[in-house]
Amino acid sequence: MQSSPLNFRRAFIWLGRLVLGVIFAYAGISKIFFPNTHLWPMFVLRFSISMNISSFAQQVESYKLLPPSGVSFVAHTLPFAEILLGLLLLIGWRLRIWATLVTLIMMGFLTVVTRAYLLHMDINCGCFATPEPISLKKIFEDGTLVALALLMTIFSFQEARKPHPWTAPESA
Repeated sequence: MQSSPLNFRRAFIWLGRLVLGVIFAYAGISKIFFPNTHLWPMFVLRFSISMNISSFAQQVESYKLLPPSGVSFVAHTLPFAEILLGLLLLIGWRLRIWATLVTLIMMGFLTVVTRAYLLHMDINCGCFATPEPISLKKIFEDGTLVALALLMTIFSFQEARKPHPWTAPESA
């Protein structure tokens, strides 16, 4: 008997792609395009991409993990990488590669946020455009997303080992 085209693993992969893809795309877009709240009187500068990226660079620097060149590199590449990874997850092309990369990035985010919480740093997360202080709630959210990304990656590797029921040859 042929298996169903939609089983638990495929449904979980689909859910992970949708949730993580939207979150990653939104996080990147918010870091680049959402108005900068620090320069509210100067209307033109509120919507400046370079000002938004420099504001994100300040948030990255507040973690005190990277030298200035590393902060600049992360601030200028991470938002665009998040948008690209989010779209690639939503599309589903080469899912095993992008799911693995998203899982590693999410594990890095969880590690950095947990470190900042344990060191009692009074800083903003830097996840989205809205300032959000680091708390146990943020660690729990990131941990949940890491678990989702990890299961999505594991299931995508398991599903890749066997042919999809719709493409499997009919047996006589």
